[in-house]
Amino acid sequence: MSGTSLDGLDLAYCQFWKDEGTWNYEIKEATTLAYGPEWIERLQSAISFDVKDLFELDRQYGIYLGKKARAFIEEEALAVDYIASHGHTIHHQPDAGFTFQIGSGQHLATESGYLTICDFRTKDLALGGQGAPLVPIGDQLFFGHHQFCLNLGGISNVSLEIEGQRIAYDIGIANMLLNHLSRKQGIAYDAGGAIARQGRLDKLLFHQLNRLSYYGLPYPKSTGYEWFNSEILPLVEQSELGIPDLLHTSVHHIAEQIAIQLRFHSKSERSSVLVTGGGAFNDYLMEVIQEKLGPSVDLVIPSEQLVSFKEALVFAFMGLLRMEGLSNVLCSVTGARTDSSSGVIFLP
Repeated sequence: MSGTSLDGLDLAYCQFWKDEGTWNYEIKEATTLAYGPEWIERLQSAISFDVKDLFELDRQYGIYLGKKARAFIEEEALAVDYIASHGHTIHHQPDAGFTFQIGSGQHLATESGYLTICDFRTKDLALGGQGAPLVPIGDQLFFGHHQFCLNLGGISNVSLEIEGQRIAYDIGIANMLLNHLSRKQGIAYDAGGAIARQGRLDKLLFHQLNRLSYYGLPYPKSTGYEWFNSEILPLVEQSELGIPDLLHTSVHHIAEQIAIQLRFHSKSERSSVLVTGGGAFNDYLMEVIQEKLGPSVDLVIPSEQLVSFKEALVFAFMGLLRMEGLSNVLCSVTGARTDSSSGVIFLP
């Protein structure tokens, strides 16, 4: 799994089994391989690549994934049935009918030596859906005892049950913005939100961000780097604020939009919110979210391993469901015409 926050490549070795009709899981080994400056630059700028360069990056990244997967398997002496890969999203424009995650499945399978399942999003788009979010199948089957599952990756998204149906959608920006600002300070991320905590709220930028049209769209909806690049980045880049104030204001904006959505859907006196993704480690962000939601909402941060590798876990599970011919993408989430068993299988 590789997310838009560009933290690195997540590798998780997972085991799944069914007990009296209920799916169970264990993350047995997991690691994150940080991207070097060259890969960060290439993945960040790939949105503007021409066709030839993008296809070449797709090939090279597939080889990179295959080599890293094989090394992980060999170093940990793992017995592996298959590899499930999300790849790295470069283009996601569901309204135009396409999405593109680089990391060529055939090159990954050939380089690693293992059967590989990837391209989990395209079939859903072909069925009229958003192709995202996909993790809610795991939320439903593994973490359904929480009212909300909130993921704070490059983009924030939420998953919940309404009248017996799982719905989910991208709320808005999250670590993609915070990490972009942190890199201007020469650091990969603002550890614990320490720099953001020192800043001050700029009301003008705060209101400009909150007025972005995406936030008013109904679900199902999803977004990605294109939206960040065209709508958010110009507001941030034209600001004369220092990095602490930009980070502080961004944290409050992220928390505000999350609180609006969770309050809208909360139908009980107390709510439990499972929080995963890199943003769960941002102490200041979590404090501001809690402050905006109030004491009736419990933010549950699970083990560090689950926070970091929940998405990788679920994509591994989606690979299993695809191999079994079972539905792994929910139309109630994406808006597609039907549930689907999605993912393309490549043999080494």
